Amino acid sequence: MNQTRTFLIFALLAVAYLLWMDWEKDYSPKPAPTPAAATSSAAVPSADTGSSVPGATTSAAGTASVPANGAPTEAKAQLITVTTDVLRLTIDTRGGSVVRSELLHYPSEPVTKKNPDPAPVRLLDEQDEHFFVAQSGLATVQGNGAPAAPTHLTVFQATQTAYQLAEGKDELRADLIWQDASGLKVTKAYVLKRGSYDVSVEQKIDNGTAVAWQGNAYEQLQRVAPPGNRSWFQNFTDPAAHSFFGASWYSPQDKFETLPFTDFQKKPLNRSITGGWAAMLQHYFVVAWIPPVQEPNAYSTSIVNPDTAKPYYLIRTVGPSLTVAPGQSATSASRLYLGPKLQGTLDQIAPGLELSTNYGWLTAIAQPLHWLLSKLHAISGNWGVAIILLVLLLKAALWKLTAAQFRSGAKMRKLQPRVTALKERYGDDKMKMQQAMMELYKKEKVNPMAGCLPILVTFPVFLGLYRVLMESVELRQAPFFGWIHDLSAPDPFFVLPAIYVLVMLATQWLTPTTGMDPTQAKMMKVMPIMFAVLFAFFPAGLVLYWVVNGATSLAQQWFITRQVDRADHKAKTA
Repeated sequence: MNQTRTFLIFALLAVAYLLWMDWEKDYSPKPAPTPAAATSSAAVPSADTGSSVPGATTSAAGTASVPANGAPTEAKAQLITVTTDVLRLTIDTRGGSVVRSELLHYPSEPVTKKNPDPAPVRLLDEQDEHFFVAQSGLATVQGNGAPAAPTHLTVFQATQTAYQLAEGKDELRADLIWQDASGLKVTKAYVLKRGSYDVSVEQKIDNGTAVAWQGNAYEQLQRVAPPGNRSWFQNFTDPAAHSFFGASWYSPQDKFETLPFTDFQKKPLNRSITGGWAAMLQHYFVVAWIPPVQEPNAYSTSIVNPDTAKPYYLIRTVGPSLTVAPGQSATSASRLYLGPKLQGTLDQIAPGLELSTNYGWLTAIAQPLHWLLSKLHAISGNWGVAIILLVLLLKAALWKLTAAQFRSGAKMRKLQPRVTALKERYGDDKMKMQQAMMELYKKEKVNPMAGCLPILVTFPVFLGLYRVLMESVELRQAPFFGWIHDLSAPDPFFVLPAIYVLVMLATQWLTPTTGMDPTQAKMMKVMPIMFAVLFAFFPAGLVLYWVVNGATSLAQQWFITRQVDRADHKAKTA
């Protein structure tokens, strides 16, 4: 079983894996909703309307509710900017919503001589085509005479239009204030820290009225689906097209779960979770609301304006009931993560947040591979070199398995003239031909199935490493050497695909064609061209993996073939 045959089997298994994933997406059973928390006894209208807060408390006075519309039609209020060393947030004083977030250490395009200072990645964006915002507010129980607290549509006041983290300071605070004539005051504060994508959001309620205020704090993310109507070629060549886009959440009981935009209507989320988080995922980056660990929150999803050309997909968390007596204060705090899916750091921010990288069922394999790749990068200082070292380590670990595969191939290559003679002897009698071949293999102690076990062992490793190389933000725009300035993008001059073609041709020269019918033999000759075209559009990091893997396999095959030849020569001369 040679390198090319191995790749063919990998391809077939990969197709089966993708089909299984699609089946899971469409037909897997959805976990039953968790019963609402004891504090959330209100009847909940349809999540699709977005008209009321799922899980809001009920009193004799009424039920707390959240406005349905996600993008207000009124003119925008004042925009303020809050900038640290890694983040620049744009906050709309209407609702105190984060309507834009720029990741200053992640350029949207590779740095080149023609473009030495590209714009940073914009994760949240208020523009219609890419609408994606983080909102929060207070839902007031109506009917007891208390004034309504500000929602995500209420205009706040800011004392300044720009906040900048000062040199030598580690923390930056931006306060937005709302107050009505009756004496109810709400201060929404954003607290950012140096070097961190984790933002603290506080909503402080000062009740200066004569009656108690009751309600719930809530947080939500809203966005449009990624632009559609892309061609097959665009989807094939864009790694982001193969990454998950949609809502996700985490609970200690059910762990990490996802909901693609296509399933929002038929599988809405509606449950109570303590110690979790709610997020929107995309390739390389994640935005997540993280409620306090000890508080039960009502989690829900819905579609706002579902009948329009661009509906908004919403995921929301609603905190437990708050009661603020006259003359008293209360604060609701949560956190907002807006940043890269950096493995090894996300679980320190919130339990399970590292799973947002979304390796799926390959997590048990992919996470250790990513950890090992990161350690090798720490040693080498280059992600391309780290990939090469990782391949060499995997080859060393699987040496004995692959050695059995190549030893069997070398012996079969020597038997090729005798197999050809059997074909001429038995002609079209395939049954007698197969019996004669099996007797020959048994006599010469050759196992034609020896190459299957290495494939069964290495295929999950290949899939795990494929997911790591496709999803790891660390490899995004990471340079290698020479002409390769971005390991996550295709090789601009197709050098790596050309090298792999040469490796395949050399491998075919060493590979036995024993028992191969003419059609299969012709197909094997065409395979190098097919893979050259395929790899021309693969990320350079993945092609680098295959080049090194193929080259080391070729070297091992050549070495073992020489060993077998020498052993036969000694046996004949003895």
